[in-house]
Amino acid sequence: MTILSTAKRPRVMSGMRPTGRLHIGHYFAVLTQWVRYCQTADAFFEIADLHAYTTGFADPQTIRDARTEMVLDWLAAGVDPERSTFYLQSGIPEISELQVLLGMITPVSWLERVPTYKGQIEALGQEIATYGFLGYPLLQLCDIAAFRGEEVPVGRDQVAHLEFAREVVRRFNYLYGDGEQILVEPKAVVLEDAAEVPGTDGRKMSKSYNNTILLADDEESAQHGNGSAEDPPQRSGPSRDLLGVYAVEADQAGTRAAGRSRLPLRRIGLRAR
Repeated sequence: MTILSTAKRPRVMSGMRPTGRLHIGHYFAVLTQWVRYCQTADAFFEIADLHAYTTGFADPQTIRDARTEMVLDWLAAGVDPERSTFYLQSGIPEISELQVLLGMITPVSWLERVPTYKGQIEALGQEIATYGFLGYPLLQLCDIAAFRGEEVPVGRDQVAHLEFAREVVRRFNYLYGDGEQILVEPKAVVLEDAAEVPGTDGRKMSKSYNNTILLADDEESAQHGNGSAEDPPQRSGPSRDLLGVYAVEADQAGTRAAGRSRLPLRRIGLRAR
């Protein structure tokens, strides 16, 4: 007698905003996780362009241009489109429609208590204090709910967003489910082991700090970035932690050459000229 396995892969949903070229911090913190999900989960990866408009509304062309470059970086990192689903957020009208419908039952106070709302306004300025930005967590829920996502990998700063999402799902199912679970209640998978890569100035690598090394950088560009004018006066060159990150990845990938660590990725054939 043949016994068929009844185990199924969890449906995982994750995404990125197309706000510019990806750097090696994205690679270690997110893309390496995505590569594993391609093997272990029913994975959906979103090009979250609508989310990008909540803060980048003044320059929509930049967001449109960044969509393709971001996906090329995904592919270069090894995220497999044959074993996962890539989709453009604005290309799925049901996501926006669901946001309108769920907005009818979502108390404003629930959105206002999400910790990142006030924090981001303080960091980026009052000009982003818009209706769209306030509703950011609800749109995130719709990204997940539209594809019936079961698990969502998040950092600790995003856990509150998932708790908000679960509250809205429970409210919807209570009002309209008649005892059935119409919308799936997503589970946050906290990335405890996600690496925080130091930038060229020793701080966390971030576009906001202008201390990044891009995945698409060639060796010359990467070396120019280390110890450049972007660094604070008291520092020159990359931090020891950053050199260690490169060394470990180079050893694992077999790309050490002449005693010098090389970047973990090469976008061969993908760079537009």
